[in-house]
Amino acid sequence: MEHNPFHEFTVPADRFMAENVFVGMEPEDRPLPTYEEEKDRLPRPVWDGREDVLSCYDKTWKLAFGNLCRPTPGSGYVSNFIDTAFNGCIFMWDSSFILMFGKYAARSFDFQGTLNNFYSHQYPDGYMCREIEEETGRDHFTRFDPAATGPEVMPWCEWEYFKNFGDRDRLSRVFPCLMAYHRWTRANHTWRDGTYWSSGWGCGMDNLPRVQEGYHVCFSHGHMVWCDACMQALLSCKVLISMAKVLGREDDVKDLYEERERLTKVLNETLWDDKTAFYYDLWKNGEWNRVKHVGAYWALLAGAVPEENADRFIWHLENENEFKTPCRVPSLSKDHPDFDPNGDYWNGGVWAPTTYMTLSGLDAYGRNALSHEIGLNFLNWVVEVFKDTGTVYENYAPCFDQNGRPHRGAPSRGDFVGWTGLAPISVLFEFVFGIKPDAEHNVIRWHINLTDRHGVTKYPFGKDAKLDLIADARENEEAEPVVHITSDRPVTVEIYWDHDQKRKTLSVQ
Repeated sequence: MEHNPFHEFTVPADRFMAENVFVGMEPEDRPLPTYEEEKDRLPRPVWDGREDVLSCYDKTWKLAFGNLCRPTPGSGYVSNFIDTAFNGCIFMWDSSFILMFGKYAARSFDFQGTLNNFYSHQYPDGYMCREIEEETGRDHFTRFDPAATGPEVMPWCEWEYFKNFGDRDRLSRVFPCLMAYHRWTRANHTWRDGTYWSSGWGCGMDNLPRVQEGYHVCFSHGHMVWCDACMQALLSCKVLISMAKVLGREDDVKDLYEERERLTKVLNETLWDDKTAFYYDLWKNGEWNRVKHVGAYWALLAGAVPEENADRFIWHLENENEFKTPCRVPSLSKDHPDFDPNGDYWNGGVWAPTTYMTLSGLDAYGRNALSHEIGLNFLNWVVEVFKDTGTVYENYAPCFDQNGRPHRGAPSRGDFVGWTGLAPISVLFEFVFGIKPDAEHNVIRWHINLTDRHGVTKYPFGKDAKLDLIADARENEEAEPVVHITSDRPVTVEIYWDHDQKRKTLSVQ
């Protein structure tokens, strides 16, 4: 059947949708690459003594290339894409995080094009369903279902791609789609005071125990102010403003400056408890739900936490009675009565996307040493389970099993690439190795924390550059790193070490 994105009813058009180039686009007709064809073109991690990590890295890419798909005729899909590896649908939430590691293989396959299939299904008023069937192109939910859309993470995903590659052409094409979607969400998923709501499924953290008794944990908004939804909206405001500055479209985002200030204020005046130094969801009776969950750490990535509160807020990540479990970062604080040491999905399970988000937020606040520590912990847990099972999982248990071994969450799907590809690829490169790209300014910032010989060869940067970045083994963390860097075009590399207390800048020709 021919896909018609307007099949439900006629809706008022958002002005930005006149610029959506994806609706009605001719579908891509290009064969899919295979892992065997492309493996030698992929960036190659180097880490002496850690063949287990390298084996997990290889397995992850092999699984990812096995999940590549082409548009089904009549589905309205316009681009080749990576399957979410879940139920025959692409997910707004999952896909955005999958692309966070897919960017490293962008020269073998256009992973970012997966999001084109959401934009091609966007409605005239800006709405996009969070889950779209691959075979038929049908929305998996009706638009006013509380679980119909979200979370709003696509702008961050597109911005991270831009930071790696500086692709202004893509930025200019996706900006109107993201603006229209943000405006729809603001019009349809907010309360009278402009705070945002979601649902268990809509926020992606299905069974997290956060709504008031009497509301369904997965499917109801609970008449609650959802802290993570507010923080994601704030992050989107900031990202869209940054995009507009790059594109010379600042007049288009004037209203986002006001929303940015309002959301920052409500987060710190309404959802922040200064006594416990944490952000909470707000029930309809005006009380905080007092549930400490990982969704609150979107506040770091959104830049919402005043610096005078940052240390106390971050401290919870280092508290062994809360978020410093044997595997980090659990979705639910250990001191909650529903916390399950085996995970029970979002009742304590450790998930690649929320851990990656937390690490990114820590970096945004200059806590690179802590992001390295947590990233290394999570990577090691994933690799230990890989050594036992030969694969990676949807989520992981926060605590050791009865034999004192790391184990997967219960329940948890195997071969999940899927967003768990983040751990042996993005977490490895960005937080364990500490390599942070900024293609717009032609700079790579390398935070060296390991003392082993490590690095990456064939690292993709900008439109077409490749680099080899290798650090020699050191006696200790205070020793100045000896690095070997080659690039096929000029680039500036900033080296940080000794917990970021020391720095040097190299101009690589």
